[in-house]
Amino acid sequence: MEDWRKNLIEDRAAALEILRRTRRIAVIGIKPESHAGQPAHSVPAYLQRAGYELVPVPSYYPEVTEILGQPVCRKLSEVPGDIDLVVVFRRPADLPGHVPDILAKAPRAVWFQTGIRHPQAAEQLAMAGILVVQDRCAMVEHRHLREG
Repeated sequence: MEDWRKNLIEDRAAALEILRRTRRIAVIGIKPESHAGQPAHSVPAYLQRAGYELVPVPSYYPEVTEILGQPVCRKLSEVPGDIDLVVVFRRPADLPGHVPDILAKAPRAVWFQTGIRHPQAAEQLAMAGILVVQDRCAMVEHRHLREG
């Protein structure tokens, strides 16, 4: 069996390569404009300004139909077309509930934001051939791309 551990991305260079190769990002747990000061809104807004196509997948806010000018999808499986990267803003305890939806969509990579780690969820995704970044901020790492 192929060594799935190589799909667990721990170093900055490999994380930056994911961002370099990404065009379309779905954000699970994104917050609407009413929470603009929180990372779950400001980081996706930054990524959109940086040129990525963004697909909002909020966990709450049933009344919200659009975030950052894009139509909301309630589940990753509802997102039309392919996704390069799924950025996740959810508590670690909530991650196992998202794994089946992520596996069904089969993105190239999943990025758990700063403070978010879940070894079992990461292992499941990595074993399915999905690259997994944990406990890193996509915005902070993207800024390193611009410096390089």
